[in-house]
Parts: sequence; structure tokens; C-alpha cells
Amino acid sequence: MTDSQIPQKTPDPSDTTSQSEVQKKQSSTNGIPNEGSGWERATLEQLVFASLTEQRLARRWRTFVRLAWLAFFILLAWAVIGRTGASRDASTPHTAVVEIKGEIASGADASAELIVAALRGAFEDDGAQAVVLLINSPGGSPVQAGIINDEIKRLKTKHKKPVYAVVEESCASAAYYIAVAADKIFVDKASIVGSIGVLMDGFGFTGLMEKLGVERRLMTAGENKGFLDPFSPQTERQRAFAQTMLDQIHKQFIDAVKAGRGTRLKETPETFSGLFWSGQQAIEFGLADQLGNLDFVAREVVKAEEIIDYTRRENVAERLVKRFGASIGEGAVHALKSIPAVR
Repeated sequence: MTDSQIPQKTPDPSDTTSQSEVQKKQSSTNGIPNEGSGWERATLEQLVFASLTEQRLARRWRTFVRLAWLAFFILLAWAVIGRTGASRDASTPHTAVVEIKGEIASGADASAELIVAALRGAFEDDGAQAVVLLINSPGGSPVQAGIINDEIKRLKTKHKKPVYAVVEESCASAAYYIAVAADKIFVDKASIVGSIGVLMDGFGFTGLMEKLGVERRLMTAGENKGFLDPFSPQTERQRAFAQTMLDQIHKQFIDAVKAGRGTRLKETPETFSGLFWSGQQAIEFGLADQLGNLDFVAREVVKAEEIIDYTRRENVAERLVKRFGASIGEGAVHALKSIPAVR
């Protein structure tokens, strides 16, 4: 049988599936991309471009973060290096100022550590004609104040330079403990001065706990170990012990005031009672000498109008460094604890 005699199968018009497959095969055979392959290619291109864009944005973000950290460390170094403030010319006559502001406490801007360091720098500068304590403080730790008071007297004797205290809004309690080490105290007529006393404050919740039916379970080794615990009752013996200690610290404060003010002090029964007075009253009672501000003292008393601030403050950068160091130290401790012990 010849080829012409082979019966040809007539395609069924209703068989759309077979016709579509034939057309796709013919299109692929002729090298013409069909509609399905074009859609897949477009999708792949979009995915590739999206991936490239994401990588580019990630690289930019990493670069930005690195630059930000670099800028942070540059600012940190600049802040640490420039902590001492403006440059000083030791040969130029000037009035040296050390600020005592805020609470007088360890770790604060008015701590003995920072104030004593500033005082030493001021006294050792040959150009400083006098040292002025610029005070605006409600008080604080008698220990910190006592350290500063003692150092002022030592530096005065060593360097033979006068010291003046200038009070702004307040100079109370531990702040006045420091001020009496100065040769003269200048105040504003409305300043708050005094509060020569000592306190130990706290709360007691024993009565409230009884009403609520709460039992305090405090275990100590030592009869008086927990006598300041606010949830435990306080005996008369413990109260007397605390009062004796407060009276002793109060006497130290009184002795410092009498030594600093001398015959200028007009003592009354209320002088050391813990009361405070206005600047004008303080002058009348001999707790201060005269009215005056920093500019007045520099111009009229010291005779050196140029004012240079020697105050040392713990800035934000130093606090960050300390916290960072503490974090590293804590991590090291945890790491050491995780090391198995050799037995």
C-alpha cells in the first residue's frame, strides 16, 4: 500500500485539547516563544530584580549603620577628651570657679571626687587669684561634705589663696557644711541658708501589716542587724542608739560651723536646730557675710573680672563608657561562672 493510500485521520473539530497541543508543538518547533513561556520569563525577571534591589538596600543599610557607629564613637571620644571645658592660660589673672550644684552625694555631679579634683586644679593654677565656690544645693551626704570641707582647708593652707562662697538659691545642710570652709560667704537676700542638722528618715509599716494580717519573716544573725527594717518594730534601745549616732554627726557639723565662722557667728538656741533662713537673715545671724553674686565677687573682691570655670562633671559619654565597662565586666563574670570547675 502506498503513502497515498494510507488513510488520513480527520481531526475532530470538537477536540480542542489536541488542537492546542499541536499549535504549541508547532510554535516550539518554529522557535517562536509561546504565551506561557513569556509569562514565566517575566516572573523570573521580576524576582531577580526584586532580589537585587533587596541586596542593594541591605548594603546601604549596613553602610549607614557603620557610619552611624563611627560618628557615635567620634563624638564619644570628643566628649571624653573635652571634659575639662575651656582651655586655661595659667599666666592670666582670673577668678577660679567651682560649682556645687544639686545633691551632694557619691556618684553625683556634686560628689567629693569631682569637687576635690576641680578644687585642686583651681588652686594649682598660678593665674587663679582666688577660688569661688558657686553653691546652689539643698544638701546631701555629711561624709561627702566633710571630705570637701577638709580638702578646702588643706588647699588654702598649702597655696595661700582666698576662698569665697557665693550662694545662689540655696545653701542648706551639707552644702552649708562646705561653705563654712570659705573665708567669706556671699548670698542673695532671698537665698535659703542654714539647716544645720542631721536626719535619718524611713517608714514603719508594722501597724498596717497587723491590720492586713501580714506576717514579716526576717531572719538575722545578730540582735540588731535588722533594726532599720521598716516592716519590723523598733525598740527603745535601738532608737536611742540611732539618736546617739545622729547627735555625734550633728556635733561634727556644729564644730565645723563654729570653726569656720568664728566670732562672726551670733549663736542662738535655734542656730543649730535645723532651721533655715533667708540670705538677709543669715547675714544678721552671722551665718553669711554680705550680699553679692559671682560677678560682684570677681570684680570687687578678687579684682580679677575674668572668670574661669574649673568644675568637673561626669558627662553623658563617660556614663556610657562606665555602663559599657560594667556590661563587659558582668559578661566576663558570667563567662567565668560557666567554666566547669576542675576537681
